[in-house]
Amino acid sequence: MTEAFLQDFEAQSGTATAEAPEWLESIRRAAMERFATTGFPTSRDEEWRFTPVGPIAQNPWRPALGSAGVSREQLGPFVFGHPEWTTLVFLNGVFSEALSSVGVLAPGLRVGSLSEALTADGAVIEAHLGRHAPTISSPFTALSTAFVREGGFVHVPANTDVARPMHLVFVTTDEAAGSVTHPRNLIVIEPGARASVIESYVTLAPAGTYWTNAVTEVVAGANSWLEHTRIQRESERAYHIGSTHVDQDRDSHYRSFSMAMGGALARHNLHVRLNGENVEALMYGLYLTRGEQLVDNHTVIYHDQPNCRSWEVYKGVLDGRSRAVFNGKVFVKPEAQKTDAKQTNRNLLLSDTAKVNTKPQLEIFADDVKCTHGATVGRLDDVALFYARSRGVPAGEAQRLLTYAFAAEVIEEVALEPVRDELERLVRERLGAV
Repeated sequence: MTEAFLQDFEAQSGTATAEAPEWLESIRRAAMERFATTGFPTSRDEEWRFTPVGPIAQNPWRPALGSAGVSREQLGPFVFGHPEWTTLVFLNGVFSEALSSVGVLAPGLRVGSLSEALTADGAVIEAHLGRHAPTISSPFTALSTAFVREGGFVHVPANTDVARPMHLVFVTTDEAAGSVTHPRNLIVIEPGARASVIESYVTLAPAGTYWTNAVTEVVAGANSWLEHTRIQRESERAYHIGSTHVDQDRDSHYRSFSMAMGGALARHNLHVRLNGENVEALMYGLYLTRGEQLVDNHTVIYHDQPNCRSWEVYKGVLDGRSRAVFNGKVFVKPEAQKTDAKQTNRNLLLSDTAKVNTKPQLEIFADDVKCTHGATVGRLDDVALFYARSRGVPAGEAQRLLTYAFAAEVIEEVALEPVRDELERLVRERLGAV
């Protein structure tokens, strides 16, 4: 299928324009050359040996062409009951101005589609787009960069506190069956600024088969604060490959929450680089699988400077014949003394046929550090179940109650109350079908 993407690339490429300036065309072509050289990963690639991408690599995907006829009422379940938030909606990869709601923005704050921002904010985009998510990191990132055209753009100016969350909603409809989209997001938080950004990948075609290949680049300036929530609720017959690359400057705070519920095969790569002193990164994740689903989370934290802290907790709840993969790495450079890094992965199996491959890793080249990691895979505690049963709680309800409590520990880390409440509802709804 590599040849098909090459043909699509040549068909869409052309001379430089305002929407596709020369510097971007150069980046795209270099990325396509990289993908043509590597192709899709196989089971021989260590980073992909538990996640076979054959169904993606062998499918003749066509480019998505947007959608029509979607109403605001249909999007209601995905906007957390707050339509007044700054919301950008993309239908099958195409920005929908009619369904988006930006409102009055603070001076200097830019929230809009990436394609439009190429003209108005070209200097900012040129400085960052493709600079933080290297194409060498993954063939899927290379493919995204080759086809980069549309996505969300957020630029928060220095010392600005953005009160309203900014929500990027990527919606797939029935019209996208058999197609691929490459959403590309760029989030730039200047020094001293504070913001909350949500990414939602949802579907109005719960039985649809399609592929989303999403990449997000985040730049957190000195002394900035960002809460970044990523929710993946694709069709359970769809494929989702996502990558998030974060660069943090000194004294910055990055708080991430990632939730995965959809996809026949879904993977998220989260790379966070701590580029300055006194940086803090908090990373929380929850994945819920059932049936034949496979969900993969690969995280990497780069401690490049001293006196930095990272905290990572990912939890999984697996049912049916589903599978999960967790691979978490923490790299500590020799100069990164006084590093404090903790990493935990916990998995709860609700069936005898569910399976988890978990591999937390530490690579430490400094001697004055506090670094720990751990992973667990198990079932519900029989003692806790017995305790609940002995107080009159039916067996099924006791199982759901304990499972919810297991998942709620990480959901509670979501700072935005409307988002947290909706995620709790989604988990209760999913567990009700156990």
